Amino acid sequence: AGNTILIDDGLIGLEVKAVNGKEILCTVVNGGELGEKKGVNVPNVPIHLPGLTDKDIDDIKFGIEAGFDFIAASFIRNAETIEQIRAILAENDSNIKIISKIESQEGLDNFDEILAASDGIMVARGDLGVEIEAKRLPQLQKEMIEKANYAGKIVITATQMLDSMIRNPRPTRAEVTDVANAVYNGTDAVMLSGETANGKYPVEALDMMASVVEYTEQFINYKQFKSRKVEQSLYDSIGNAVCAASVTTAHELSAKALIVPTMSGTSALMVSKYRPKTDIMALSPSQSTVRQMMLYWGVHPIWARRADTTDELFESSMDELKNRKLVSEGDICIITAGVLTRMNRAQPITSTNIMRVVQIR
Repeated sequence: AGNTILIDDGLIGLEVKAVNGKEILCTVVNGGELGEKKGVNVPNVPIHLPGLTDKDIDDIKFGIEAGFDFIAASFIRNAETIEQIRAILAENDSNIKIISKIESQEGLDNFDEILAASDGIMVARGDLGVEIEAKRLPQLQKEMIEKANYAGKIVITATQMLDSMIRNPRPTRAEVTDVANAVYNGTDAVMLSGETANGKYPVEALDMMASVVEYTEQFINYKQFKSRKVEQSLYDSIGNAVCAASVTTAHELSAKALIVPTMSGTSALMVSKYRPKTDIMALSPSQSTVRQMMLYWGVHPIWARRADTTDELFESSMDELKNRKLVSEGDICIITAGVLTRMNRAQPITSTNIMRVVQIR
């Protein structure tokens, strides 16, 4: 007794008066209209449930069979659940990426280990804002985005971004500012949910969000973004050093594009981490990788045929961009990729290891 139960992102509040077996007697503190399949939150109460239920496992297997590109895993509390999902994907030879939704205090407490185990993070502000004090949310959002940026992981900001457009054709000024601030914070993507799932103005909401994002990106301090991350990553790994050098060179030479041939998308994500002002043209023969790269900041994913040699890889990449009129004669471009060399021919490619400056002919 005495605990609070919140329903539908906190719109309805109940106070627990008594618990009799499986029955919970509550008083309605804040009433409202209750729709179908709404979320239930019990703030400050540890939830002793398995990270994955049988239904979750069935859903993951369905996603594998259907060729899904991402799994957005809800209420992730620790890295163990991510490892369980990863094991199921590995058993089925699947390359689905895992996005962990941070929606509880326990998820916040274990954020670093969750980030390390995941392919990306979703700042799911609806449930998280119910589980913790609302005043903490802006700073926590900023911290989670910054940590994901430094780790080179995808980060999505979601929930109630243009909430009033569920009912109205135009957003509030505060909502527009919220979307812009997520961009300034460094988010890779912003997501609509109720606005497009059951709102009256789904297309208008999407158009509004896109226009705010595109306008705001003009004012990002790219140099500041890059310098902070380059300073941290130069001595981190070969891949990070090569990608940081590629971005710096592109800036110094006012390059037209950063060309990134990639099989898995890893090289494109590593370049994206440094938030270059130069466009990132990522080419891959894998359709699933092309789709997954749609979420990477600043990356323009392009399908391209597979190449057998390094020279063929670079030539075919430039030809593909010329055919699409994305580059033209005289343009300076930076190509960066992970390729086999005589020294590493016996080893699988695990990192970006080469950079080349070219002028389009």
